Amino acid sequence: MKKPVVKTMKIRVDVMPKEGVLDPQGKAISHALATLGFKGVEDVRAGKVIVLEVAEKNREKAVESAKSMAEKLLANQVIEDYRVSVL
Repeated sequence: MKKPVVKTMKIRVDVMPKEGVLDPQGKAISHALATLGFKGVEDVRAGKVIVLEVAEKNREKAVESAKSMAEKLLANQVIEDYRVSVL
């Protein structure tokens, strides 16, 4: 017996440090780039990208679900901002 095909949607969640929050990883990358001879890099902010594949047909429901995931687990809202997009 065939399994039913479940419609999935890919959601991308970008998590970045808030402006004004110290970003030691970004500073380390900036320093390493300068050491490697890459000139003109003014600032580096390092964050994370999370790609979710969710079993949902409705775009709005998928986005709302991903926002809830970001607020509860994926982003520390005290020091990080997040953005959700559908791929």
